Amino acid sequence: MKKTILICIIAIFSIPCFSQQKEQVDIDKKVETFFQKHGGWYDMNVPASDGKLLYDLILENNYQQALEIGTSTGHSTIWMAWALSKTGGKLITIEIDKTRHQEALENFKEAGVDHIIDARLANAHELVPNLTGPFDFVFSDADKGWYQRYFEAVDPKLKVGGCYTTHNVSDRPGVRWNQDYLKFLQRLNHYETTVNNSGGGMAISFKRADR
Repeated sequence: MKKTILICIIAIFSIPCFSQQKEQVDIDKKVETFFQKHGGWYDMNVPASDGKLLYDLILENNYQQALEIGTSTGHSTIWMAWALSKTGGKLITIEIDKTRHQEALENFKEAGVDHIIDARLANAHELVPNLTGPFDFVFSDADKGWYQRYFEAVDPKLKVGGCYTTHNVSDRPGVRWNQDYLKFLQRLNHYETTVNNSGGGMAISFKRADR
């Protein structure tokens, strides 16, 4: 009798776990199918290697509260949402262009990650300073002239241990993109910044302490 009861209890608690595993398998299949169907994206989106870098950073650090500044049509967003589907996280992403925003919404739905993403059509100059946070992962890929302002607006809302990534930042000889911004990051004592040059150039800044 006791053995029967124990088996029933185990079965009851196993149902939610099985359901979550099945949901994750479904998401994995949809995202993989989406990427296979659409191939390489170059229309103001990150290359696949940078998408994979964002995915790995989120998974390796178990980040759950993400922000993207500059959705475009959603390539990087889908990579991040895919990782967040495994950590139990959510993502806010901001795009100013209505056509790109609408296309991104359609892509999120097709890839099966739309339930993870809070996609906002807005001017990031105005919205980012008003976001409450907190965040533990940020990807900035909007207008480069505002990179430092975005960072300064989000910094107080980024948790210690969190990561702020910025696209199109490179320190490769002959390809030194956004150097003034990179020097700004490297001067910050409460951040540790490195640059990944494997794709389109990515500054990776881990927050080690509050100011």
